[in-house]
Order: sequence, then structure tokens, then C-alpha cells
Amino acid sequence: MGKLTEEEEQLYRIKQAKEKLGQRLLILGHHYQQDSVIQFADLRGDSFLLAQEAARSNAEYIIFLGVYFMAETADIVTSSSQKVIIPEPGAGCALAGMADIGQVEHCWHKVKRLFPGEVIPVTYVNSSAEIKAFCGKNGGLTCTSSSAETAFRWVFEQGKRILFFPDEHLGYNTALKIGFIEDKIALWDRHQGILEGSNDPGVILWNGFCPVHVEFTSEIVNKVKKDNYATNVVVHPECPRKTVEKADFNGSTEQIIKYVNDSKPGSRWAVGTDLNMVNRLRSESEGKEIISLNSSVSPCKDMMKINEQNLLWCLQNLTCDKIVNQVKVNSEVSYWAGEALKRMLSIR
Repeated sequence: MGKLTEEEEQLYRIKQAKEKLGQRLLILGHHYQQDSVIQFADLRGDSFLLAQEAARSNAEYIIFLGVYFMAETADIVTSSSQKVIIPEPGAGCALAGMADIGQVEHCWHKVKRLFPGEVIPVTYVNSSAEIKAFCGKNGGLTCTSSSAETAFRWVFEQGKRILFFPDEHLGYNTALKIGFIEDKIALWDRHQGILEGSNDPGVILWNGFCPVHVEFTSEIVNKVKKDNYATNVVVHPECPRKTVEKADFNGSTEQIIKYVNDSKPGSRWAVGTDLNMVNRLRSESEGKEIISLNSSVSPCKDMMKINEQNLLWCLQNLTCDKIVNQVKVNSEVSYWAGEALKRMLSIR
């Protein structure tokens, strides 16, 4: 056998380390991960589904191939005997980073003065453990993109207003979906610290966004349909409102995958979400034409920070019983964030 290339050597060593660790190890891979890394995942899915799988697992070590808030959520829902690890702690999330706890508390104080006793905070799971804990401590909850509608209805059934962060677009799309009119939606400007729009809002949105999903515009949907590149357009609800309105379907990563997979052979799709997921969906969906809604949009930069090198480094340390890059949420934050997650699960 000839000398292995550097890539082949890394592949061999990662497989060796996985075999040595056996059932002590569980590797979770988010759909937005690049193929060169997700090939090593034991399970793949969206962030909260993977966290739940971690909690159901008996694995001692859980490596999360994703971004930091995802690993935090996994640490919150797993037992104290399990260790959650991320190969690159610098793999953050631009959207989650747009809701700083100091800014959120400032907003909360102002909103409470305007509407005393009337507001419940809700955060998208794409947020830090601190923001989840803030919601848990103040009677609120978390939601996923697929459960946002249920979370909104839960608040309104109590006769309360909702303060939603960090994604303005998911919040707007959800509010419109359940029948809210624009005159009842306000926007909190996190930079200026002011409330804009309705003076009597049922929904107050934090002005955060996903840098990837805002690149899928309604103009691009029009062009794709006009030029007949695809018959169907499916997008993530983190996309802007006009994009979602023009799409044929919008849903979470899991819902998009199921929707396309369940479609008829020969169907043609333009998908508005991370390019790594779109490319994988195309390679795994025989008999269907699948393109990115906007091929000029690069994959999430933070997801791309996870690579074979830092994965191998974590695995090699584990084979020597050394834990590196462990994600550990402090006990008080973990408790209250856990309360917010439990509320989400109780109403689904």
C-alpha cells in the first residue's frame, strides 16, 4: 500500500479514534455542516433534534459538529456525567450574537414600563444559553422554527404581548401566519434602544437576522420562477417576509428535507437555505433537480470553522482521557434555560 495523502491520513486516524472510543462517543452533525466533516457524524439533524438525541444517549462524550449555542443546548439537556465538546469554540452564530444579554435586559426594562405585566419573552433556539435563561426566569420559553407558531399562540391565549428575539424575520413570518396585521407588530432597534412601529403591539420583534438567509430575496424568487430554473421554491422562515410570501413552501431544515424528499420524481426545486444542506439534498435525492435559490450565497462561515483537523484533535485527546473544548453552562443559567426549554416541550 502506497503512502497516504494528508486527507487520507486524517480520515484513517479519525476512524481509528472513533473505533477506540466506541459507545463512549456520540458525534452529532448539523445539516449545515460540510460533507468532509458530517461524514463522521453518528446522527445528523437540526440543532434541537440533535440536543434531544444527546439527552437520550448513554454516551459519555458528545461531540457537536455545529455552532456554539447548539453545544450549549446539548449541555443543558444532558446529564452531569456527559461531556459536550465542540471542535472549535470560536464557531459562533451571527444571529445568536445579535442578542446580547445586556441589550436584552435593557429592552426588557423599557418594555415592562410601557406594558407592565403584559409581556412574555420568547427566544428562538438560535440564541445563547443566557438568553434562554432570561426567558425561563421571566416566565417565557424557547421555540424552534417549526414550533414558533405554537409558542406565539401560547402567549396570546394568556392575553399577553410577545417579545421575540433574536430573529426579526422568523418572528414577522410567524406573526403574520397566525393572523396578526402589520399595525400590531413593532420592532425593537437594538442599536438605538428604541421601539419603532405600533404603539399598541401584540408582537415586539428584536431586529436580528441570519446573514445567510437574508440573501434569499423576493427578487431572486421572481427571477428563478421567470427563468424557469425551478418549478417549486422552498425557503427557511428566517428569510425575509416577501421571500416567504412568494415561496411555495417554508419550513425548518427538517421540514424542507421531508417536503422535497416526499415530492414526485422529476420535480424541480430551488431551496433557500445553507448551501451545504442544499448540495447534500441534491446528492441524496435521485430523480429530482435541486438548486440553491441563490448560488452566490456562501455557506455559514461559522459552520465552516469545524473541520477534520479540529475534530481529529478532540478525538485524539479523548482517546488519552483528556477532554478539550468542553462546553459547560454554569448551573444557574443551565437551570433557567432548562425551564424555558421545558415550557417549549410542554406546549408542543
